[in-house]
Amino acid sequence: MTKGVMGFVKGAGMGIAVGCIAGAVGNMYMHSNKKGLKKNVGKALRNVGDFMDNVTNMF
Repeated sequence: MTKGVMGFVKGAGMGIAVGCIAGAVGNMYMHSNKKGLKKNVGKALRNVGDFMDNVTNMF
């Protein structure tokens, strides 16, 4: 029982650490590249919208 709990705790700790690192890197990128980030986010949102339209049209 304790082995399973310890494995879960280690996995949760690892996930939190990776999430913090990803957040810090994303924050630095966002502050250094605001114009390009807005452009890329706009493109991504438009592509997701087009994808959802295509999926709904298939049904």
